[in-house]
This record gives sequence, C-alpha cells and structure tokens, in this order.
Amino acid sequence: MNLSVVPWGFFPEASTAEQIERVAAAGADAIEILDLGELSPEEARDHAADHGIDVAVLQASGETVGIDNVAPAIVDPGSVEQSIAELESSIEAAAAADARNCLAVVGQRQPTVPRHEQRSAIVETFRSVAPAAEDAGVTVVPEVLNAVDDHPGYFLTDPGEAYSIAEAVDSPNVGFLLDVYHQQREHGNVVPTFESTIDHVEHVHFADAPGRNEPGTGELAMERILTALDELGYDGYVGAEFSATGDPDETLRDVVELVP
Repeated sequence: MNLSVVPWGFFPEASTAEQIERVAAAGADAIEILDLGELSPEEARDHAADHGIDVAVLQASGETVGIDNVAPAIVDPGSVEQSIAELESSIEAAAAADARNCLAVVGQRQPTVPRHEQRSAIVETFRSVAPAAEDAGVTVVPEVLNAVDDHPGYFLTDPGEAYSIAEAVDSPNVGFLLDVYHQQREHGNVVPTFESTIDHVEHVHFADAPGRNEPGTGELAMERILTALDELGYDGYVGAEFSATGDPDETLRDVVELVP
C-alpha cells in the first residue's frame, strides 16, 4: 500500500503547489487534489513529479458532482446526460494530471423518485463513462459517505450497494472509495466490510472516529485495520483524510510510519 494525503485537514490555507510540497516533505507517496486551484492538471502532475510524489486522486468537478446536490446530481435520473459529460471531462483532467483515480460523489436522495430509479441513474452514468475511463487509464471511484453525522440525505451510504453498482457497471475502471471513518459512523464492522467488498474497493480513506482526527484520537484500531487491508491483498492508496489536532507536518510524518 501507498499513503496519499488529502490536504484540507492539514494545510487548508496553502496553495495547491504548497500543499504538494508539504505532503512530499512529510514522506507521503501521493497527494489527493480536490481543487486544482491555481494549477492546471498538467502543472499539478509536473509539480508533484518534481517533488517525488504522485497524484493519487483528482476529484471530479461539475454541477452534477456534489455531496449536497439534489438536482442536477449523478443520482438524479433527469441529470444523466449532464453527469456523463461532466464525468468524462473530469476523467480527461485526471488523465492529464496522471491521477490514478477520479473521485465522484453522487448527491442526495431524490425525495420524489423511487430508489431503484436513482440507483439506475448511477449505474447508467458510470457504465456510460467506463469506456472513457478505460481509454484514459483512470479509475472512477464514487465515494460511500455517512449520513448519520456528516452528510444527512446522501444517497450512497452502503458499501454493499456500492459493490452491487460496480458489479452492474462491470468495468475494471469503475470501483468505489471506502472511507474507514464514514463506515464506522454509519455501520461499524470496518474489517468485515472490507473483507466482503474488497474486489471493488479501488481507493481507501481513513480517519479515527468519532472526531475525524488522526489515528489514536478515537476508538478505531487503525493499525489493525490497515494490516487487515494489507492481508487482503489491497495494493492501492490509503488516503489520510482528517483534521490534524496538532502540528500538521509532524502528524503527517507520524502517519507515514503507520502505513504497512
């Protein structure tokens, strides 16, 4: 496994270029970019390469891609064509940044649409963009989030459903992102969930819970969880996505030592 870093919880005020530099200085393997900021995808790729790290993730952008979106949204059956166009553009940007994954969030449950129709919209969208992802060498990872604390109303809260969506799409370049923190807040059973869904887990985020801070501040045995992932044969990135309670650079250096 390799360690990637989502910098919002460490250096939120820094430019993207500075975030890349500080992630590299801490000894991490890669950065996850949620917003390119002042850089083009190619500039982000080159700046990361110059500092010896990769771009693990570039988050998709567009009107349909948002945690709190109802319409337009990937989950909205009326937004499918727009979702496809925006995801294909995001895949192109991810490829230009040499990012392994393109992260997507599917949006809020639709209050007037049957759930099976919402799921069908998600499947249709990702099935349609799969050829572009395969051609680009980018894996699209819709994220499973918790609706208990952080994102009330979010549609995709069940890793089992995310697994079934990936099965229905049936592409090696569409999986899903499983976040240890969100899983613990919504369902618990972190290690058993990885065991039952690992075939389609293409990216992992972690933070302790509750609190969403660094390992050791909550109730999770993070070393055991990461070891279990290693034993399951997971060889992707594990992304540190949390708010550091102390010095962010020192916290990152500690996390580097935690990853098997």
